Parts: sequence; structure tokens; C-alpha cells
Amino acid sequence: MSAGAQAGVHPAALDQSHEHMSYGPDYRALFRRAAVLVDKIIKGAKAGDISIEQPTTFDLVINLKTANTIGLDVPPALLMLANKVIE
Repeated sequence: MSAGAQAGVHPAALDQSHEHMSYGPDYRALFRRAAVLVDKIIKGAKAGDISIEQPTTFDLVINLKTANTIGLDVPPALLMLANKVIE
């Protein structure tokens, strides 16, 4: 995995970057959960009483354009696992 993927390059920004792969939490799911937590706080829950949650869904995005440019062959099995492939 590239340094950008380790640093958490947002999958939507991967096609503009020179990274060839990104694996990280599904940001849309995180924002939806954050909205639920904010709603609880607005309705009077104490922030300290709300449990900490870990991401439960992750995205694998592969940038084939960049991989091909640097001569990297991506196995078909890995492409099948990807949530998004940028060609």
C-alpha cells in the first residue's frame, strides 16, 4: 500500500491524486452515524454518556490508471474485492 493510503486518502480524492490504492472507513457511513450522535446530544443526552463507536464498513478503491502508469499489475481477485475501480 502506498503512503497516501496509509495516511487515509479519501477515496473520492483518489482519482485526482497519484495514489494507486486506498483502504479506509466508509466516510458516508461515518457521517450518518455522526448525525445520529449529534441528534442524541441535541435531544439532551450527555456527550460523555454516548459510547465511542468504531467504523464498521470500509472502502477499497483502486486507481488502475495510476497502477498502469507505474507498471503495477493488479490481480483480478483484488479488483473483484474493490468497492470502486478508477479506470
